[in-house]
Amino acid sequence: MTIHAKFKSSIAAAMMLATAGFALATQAKADAVDDITKAGAINVGIFSDFPPFSSASADMSIKGYDIDVAQAIADSLKVKLNLVSVTGQNRIPYLTDKRVDILMSVGYSKEREQVIDFAVAYAPYYIAVIGPAALAVKGKEDLADKSIAVNRGTLEDTSLTQAAPASADVRRFDNYNSVIQAFISGQTQLMVVGNDVGAQVLAKQDALKPEQKFQLLTSPSHIGLNKNEDRLKKAVNDAVAKMLADGKLDESSKAWLKTPLNPDNLKD
Repeated sequence: MTIHAKFKSSIAAAMMLATAGFALATQAKADAVDDITKAGAINVGIFSDFPPFSSASADMSIKGYDIDVAQAIADSLKVKLNLVSVTGQNRIPYLTDKRVDILMSVGYSKEREQVIDFAVAYAPYYIAVIGPAALAVKGKEDLADKSIAVNRGTLEDTSLTQAAPASADVRRFDNYNSVIQAFISGQTQLMVVGNDVGAQVLAKQDALKPEQKFQLLTSPSHIGLNKNEDRLKKAVNDAVAKMLADGKLDESSKAWLKTPLNPDNLKD
């Protein structure tokens, strides 16, 4: 091989290395937003039977508070919303394996933070004391001498046990249907449930006129995403902030949770 040929060969090899290096650099910079934009859709993990946050409607489409927020995020990214049904057991692996881009209704914990990242809290989750409008109950001290239904062994049970005065008549049942039935049939004056269960009762019991009296515990839901996805996290946070600012999140709360949105309920 001549010196000239060797020189040309060296130049070609250098160009190939430079091209490969550029490709690797481009790949390293690619992130979830790039992938979502390229696909034209965002894959959102939801519980498909979790009313009022997400459940099948009369036309069999999935609707609810979570779906309103997921749609707003998709709209902000100008892509299609693709809902993916997940379970409590598989949803974190679905996220880390990138079968979904984000997860709805994720409670914050230090253990989960080791594996995934959390966008801003967007949904209130709290445990509330619910009773008829005619019954005056404003705080823990007003639970004295009242009969209260609660699901045995749950976080609601623990919270009520810690808060209730000694004279409160706490009646424990084995499931939420029994708790609700005890309350609406008049077996108990009050019930203690999460706002997901409470919303269903508030929506259906017009004659009883039930209302939320006060909250025992607040633990808002976040949107989960993979670590180091800063652009996607910002896009999600911006979409939620816009819904807060223009009143759309409050509208969803009234429609699905049957109560106006209290921004304080979005604080950990």
